[in-house]
This record gives sequence, C-alpha cells and structure tokens, in this order.
Amino acid sequence: MKYDVTVIGSGPGGYVAAVRCAQLGLKTAIIEKYNVLGGTCLNVGCIPSKALLDSSEHYHNAAHTFKTHGIELDNLKVNLEQMIKRKADVIKSNNDGISFLMKKNKIDTYFGLGSFVDKNCIKITGTDGQVQEIETDKTIIATGSKPTILPFIPVDKQRIITSTEALTLTEVPKHMVIIGGGVIGLELGSVYARLGSKITVVEFLDSIIPTMDRALGKELQRVLKKILGFEFFFQHKVTGATNTGAGVTVTAENPKGETVTFEGDYCLVSIGRKPYTDGLGLENAGVQMGERGMIAVNDHLETNVPGIFAIGDVVRGAMLAHKAEEEGVLVAEYITGQKPHINYNLIPGVVYTWPEVAGVGYTEEQLKEQGRAYKTGSFPFKASGRAKASMDTDGFVKVLADKETDEILGVHMIGPRIADLIAEAVVAMEFRASAEDIARMSHAHPTYTEAMKEACLAATENRAIHI
Repeated sequence: MKYDVTVIGSGPGGYVAAVRCAQLGLKTAIIEKYNVLGGTCLNVGCIPSKALLDSSEHYHNAAHTFKTHGIELDNLKVNLEQMIKRKADVIKSNNDGISFLMKKNKIDTYFGLGSFVDKNCIKITGTDGQVQEIETDKTIIATGSKPTILPFIPVDKQRIITSTEALTLTEVPKHMVIIGGGVIGLELGSVYARLGSKITVVEFLDSIIPTMDRALGKELQRVLKKILGFEFFFQHKVTGATNTGAGVTVTAENPKGETVTFEGDYCLVSIGRKPYTDGLGLENAGVQMGERGMIAVNDHLETNVPGIFAIGDVVRGAMLAHKAEEEGVLVAEYITGQKPHINYNLIPGVVYTWPEVAGVGYTEEQLKEQGRAYKTGSFPFKASGRAKASMDTDGFVKVLADKETDEILGVHMIGPRIADLIAEAVVAMEFRASAEDIARMSHAHPTYTEAMKEACLAATENRAIHI
C-alpha cells in the first residue's frame, strides 16, 4: 500500500496530525504500537489522571465541605474499585472516539511496531509477529515519551511505581513517598491525599513546579500542606529505594549531606519523562538525533531527512499534549504548502491539582534575567465574590506587562478553574493585548474570570476595584 503521509504514534500529536492531513486531501495511514489508539495521554496520562482527580475531589469535598454547604452524609467511604472502573470507562469512550475519527476521515489504521526499512518504506510488526510493509512519501514521527527512571532505583511496579501503575492501584496507600515535585507527582499525590493517604514529596531542587513562576509553586506548596497535609523535603538527593515486602524505604542526602530515610508503603518515581524512540529504526532512514535522546528537527519540524518529520515529546520543547497537537497541525499544513506558525512562548502549562495552576508567557524570573522593565498586577481569589460563594478562595492571578507599552508579557494563575481561565490570557497575548485592553473588557459577574480583569487593572496604575 502507498500513502502520501504515514503517522507513527496515535497520541494527541499523532492522531491530530493524521486527521489534519486527511482533511487536506492526503492519503493517510497511522501506526500504533499498542492495541488501542490515544497514546500515553489518553490511556495512562492526561485523561485517566483527570478522571481520578475529579473523583477524588468529589470525595474530598463530600468529606470536608459538604456539611458547610448544608449537605449531610452518613457512612461516607471510598470505593476505589468503582473509581478505577469509571476511569477505565472514560478511557474507552475516548478510545472509541478516536477510532471514529479515523474512520470518518478515511485514515487507514495499523496496529503494531512501526519501523523504518528506509526513508520511504515502513515495516509494521504486529503483536502476533506478522510483518507487513507500506510505502510512504512522507512520515510524521509522534511516538511520545515514557517515564524517566533513575538507574539506582529498581522500579518493580509493585511497591516502587511510576505514574502508569499509580493509575491502577487496588488500595489507597497509607503513606506514599513521591520522588519529584513536578506536575505528575503533585497531581497523583493529590488524588491519594484526598482519599486519605499521607504524602511525602522528596525534591532535589528548592521548590515544587520549578519551571513555572516561583510565586505559583510557593502558593501551591502552602495550600497542599494546609488542606491535604503534604510534607515537602527540598534539596534532598535521593540515593536509593528498596521494596521491603510490605512497604518501601527511600534513602536520600539532605542539604547538610546527611543520610535520611523515608518509610512508606508505596514510592512513586516521578522525575519527568524522556523521548520514546525505541525500535523505530531511525538509523535505517538516516535520521539524526539531537540532545537528550530527542530527534533533531528544523523550524518546520522536519528532520535532516527530507520528508520525515517529528512532533511532540520526541522533539524539543515542553512535553505537553496540546503542544503536540499544534505541531501535528503545523506539519500537515506545511506539507501541503501552507505557512503555519507556532509561538512556543504562548503554549500554556497547567497543573490539575486543586487549586489548579497555570501559566503562559514569561515568568517574573525570566523578565528579571532579561533585564526587561515590567510591571505587575495581582488579584487574590479571597477577594472574589464567585470564589467566596464556592469556598475556593486560595490563590491569585498575576499579570506581567511591559512597563512602557503595557503589552501583557506573562500571566500566572493559581485558583479555581484556572485550567480553563488561562485560555483568556493566551488569546490576549496572541493578539498582543495590553493590560489596559483586558481591564476595559466586560467580564460577567460573578465569575472567576473577573480575577483576570482585576489583575490587569492592578497592573494598570494600580486601579483594581475590589482590593
């Protein structure tokens, strides 16, 4: 079979790229190593973690805030088996949805390991061992990433686990030790803390979510400690972890160089992810690799081999599903002669804890490092009428704007429904709006979005109304 484009990998980047290619009239195939479509994000990442985050937040609210709302419950308990089953149902619904999109757009789907025979020939090895080959004019590599593993920590998937296993536990841990204070660890830690687990975070750096604006990490740390009882140990270098049978012992060096130990019944290793290119046969096509195991690409996401492109977690930039989607669309449109563009500075990052956290554009630390003159405006949710009504008063919205032009340079938020609210900041910055522009736009009352307007007012001659 001969195709105009073949996509290897069916995660958010891959399946979106395939759909856009098909929309543009290209005969398209997609190859997926596993027996379902959707990749890490849909099957063991974004979607299942959000399903468990929502379920656990419902339980936490029932246990801690319903009484204040005038809702009284007796014999409240966690049915973890049902919680995991609901998560599986959500995954299947999305799997089916992507399969429908492939059929709707007449995209041929192959299940098996796709690898290059040469730049225009791809071999597909099915799980049953059967092999077939297809010809393709162009190829988009979208094989994603997998959890990074420390060589001195034996991940046994029983007591010492990754995010994948954390999504299918059969019991609520009594004490989970999390190695790493990044997004994935904090989200999964939140799930189990809400269900009753003690959570200890051991982090090598001096803050959580260290790539985001420092004010966000500081506030999130405060809230997680206050509401869920998280314990944090910063500047601790983990040196080992041992499965003791009924639990796990984690050893680390504290800032003084002393050896300390942490005892728990589970250890979640959550120190990031690395590109997944195993078995692709890139050498057969002559594709060059870049830094840290990533595939080297140019500004059009094309490798050194003309006609072979790579997107998502296997190339430079943040490992985000929506970043991969944008790149998939960019490649499809570039292939067909269009002139697409992505402003990587305006791809938002989100943490789905509660309160939620998000940021886009430059952080305050980056602006200071650049020596750029800026002004800042902030508005706390404790002054928001809508937040008071919902009892979600932790957090704030911070707007950074150019001191001379008033153009918005960065927006950093922590609070209720921030994952949705950050889109307003992205739109504003895509159109190079000033803080004054947003401050003069009507925002419905009472809503969480008023915090964005008030922060912009605060950045504009300190004109915030409600603080």
